[in-house]
Order: sequence, then C-alpha cells, then structure tokens
Amino acid sequence: METTSPTCPPRRTPYQITFLLDTSNNWIENHLVESKSFLSNTTYNFRTSHNHADVNNQDVVFILGYTKILNNEFLKTNHLNLVIHESDLPLGKGFAPVQWQILEGKREIPICLLEATERVDSGDIVFKSSFNLSGYELYEDVRSMQAQAIFNVISEFLKIYPNFTRTKQTGEESYYPRRLAKDGKLNIDKSLRDQFNLLRIGNNEDWPSFFFVDDQKYILKIYKHKMS
Repeated sequence: METTSPTCPPRRTPYQITFLLDTSNNWIENHLVESKSFLSNTTYNFRTSHNHADVNNQDVVFILGYTKILNNEFLKTNHLNLVIHESDLPLGKGFAPVQWQILEGKREIPICLLEATERVDSGDIVFKSSFNLSGYELYEDVRSMQAQAIFNVISEFLKIYPNFTRTKQTGEESYYPRRLAKDGKLNIDKSLRDQFNLLRIGNNEDWPSFFFVDDQKYILKIYKHKMS
C-alpha cells in the first residue's frame, strides 16, 4: 500500500484534541466517560463537542458517530480530522460494518483510524488494529467491545502523534447499506442456530428481532443468562 509522510502540526503543546460527538448517537460518548484513563496525559488538552461549528484550530479532531455532514471548509479549519471505521478498508465502507460482519460469520473485526474527507470512508489510514469476538456476545456486549477497541486505537495513535504515517487505500471497494428495523426479521422456518448471529445483533429496546406467523407479528428479545 502506498504511504506518505504527514505534514507537520503546529509546534505547540499541549496538543488540542476534540472529540466531536452526536447527541442522537450517544452510545460512544457513554463509553468515553468510562474510558478516560488515557486522557490524563498532560501532553494533550481534551474537550468534547456536539456541534462542529464550535470546533476549529484543533490539532486532532476525533469524529465519533457524528451524523451531520462535514464539508471540506470545516475539515480545513483543523490540522487533522479522524474517523473510525470497523472494516478492512476499502472493503466494507458504509453503515454498521460490525453488525454486517457478524452476520457474515466473522469474529475478527478490523478497525481503521482514517482521515475524514468529503468522500465517506475514503481517507488515508493512519492507524489500524482489530478486535476479536467469541461469537456469543449480544448487542450490548458487542458495543462495549467496539468502544473499548476504538479508545485503544485512539490511545495508541496519540502515543505516536505527530510522528505517524498515512497509508492510502488501495484495492477493491465494497459498501454496506444502512441497517433498518426490517433487517431484524427472523424466518420461522429456519432454526435458531442458523439465525443466532441475526438474533444477537438485535437491539432489544430500539430494533428488536421479530417474526411473523401468518399476518401476526411477534417481537423476540434476547438476554444472556448468567451462569452461577
């Protein structure tokens, strides 16, 4: 893969770091509150924001689950704008990559930290890692492991910043579509084992699994029994 050297950031410390988050997609923020051990490094000044209009002149902006469109004008106001995507880019661009890969039967989930650009999930990769699933986690378990992996990647990247390398994406692209509530439909003519991955990525509160018997719809929620 082609690599390029980074441009030099402003020579100032502590570096100014912002987490740009979305109030409508706040699962990652909840985990950020619990993952602040690496934020104690005095090399950095950390802040969070829910409005990109309030973010400028930052050394690094980590854009996590932010749903508003960010144009090139905004991106130019900061030295480095980074997003997380959990797939082996350029494969698996798009929506809900962790859930789609679980449905594909994958247990090792790649995780890329890449530059934000106007083309979604197409920027240069600045750090890459992965996390592993056992195959028995439910939705909340997966989210927790995903969040831990995200902050591990951020922490490792900050250890090397500003001495990092950009790696351009090469190879075949593929895209995952947005997952909708209808995608949680189970087939009553198939076994639970055959549909376990579909069942375990269902969100019991917001988009639980469901099935139909004739014209009657049934909601199916799943919980893991804690063995004594």
